[in-house]
Amino acid sequence: MKYGIISDIHSNLEAMRAVLQALQKSGVDALLCLGDIVGYNADAKKCLDIVRDLNPVCVVGNHDLAVAGKLDPSHFTENGRQGVVFSRNQLEFSDIEYIKQLPLKYHHRDFELVHGSLNQPERFIYLNDITKSQDTFYLMKSKVCFVGHTHKPQIYVNQGKTAAIAATLNLSLETDARYIVNTGSVGQPRDGDPRASFCVYDTDEETIEIKRVEYDVKTAQQKILQAGLPEKLALRLAVGS
Repeated sequence: MKYGIISDIHSNLEAMRAVLQALQKSGVDALLCLGDIVGYNADAKKCLDIVRDLNPVCVVGNHDLAVAGKLDPSHFTENGRQGVVFSRNQLEFSDIEYIKQLPLKYHHRDFELVHGSLNQPERFIYLNDITKSQDTFYLMKSKVCFVGHTHKPQIYVNQGKTAAIAATLNLSLETDARYIVNTGSVGQPRDGDPRASFCVYDTDEETIEIKRVEYDVKTAQQKILQAGLPEKLALRLAVGS
């Protein structure tokens, strides 16, 4: 089985279309989504419509819950709060209901999905260092756990009593190891690479590859500015920050 995994679309229609086209070329059999479909960028409704039509296994993100009125966005940045309000105003009742029914985490024999971390998934903890990864490794029941939220692609490897950051984002899985895979962000990368990020997991070949694809950044930026969203949200797309 070959899975395509996406996360943190954040209403970026141009990036999402480019990633879905790349996944089709990769020959994936099924799509998985790690949440934060909406927020920040200008096309919340269109991006959510695509996700609903594709009907992937999907977990919920913090921006999704904020847009659906299930999480207080007061601790978000001002840009994040404006993105929440703009996205909410685009969505219909059925869209909000769809978001509300998404689970915080999902378990399958081949993988686990969560937006932040398996421990206290409702807190949306950023797994941005080895120490924070330990609780998720402890709770994992599958070999691989896919996460998002940081917008930075990274793979943690647990082998025996040690955990480390993988030196590459293209791995052949080891029999005695477990993996936490941050797929990066489709719609707002923050690792200095503006290209949209996504992951392909082949359970037959036992390989994981995080891939990048270019998209029409200028059009995405123009939509943000035309919508009256903060200029910073447009500028950051060009530099992946």
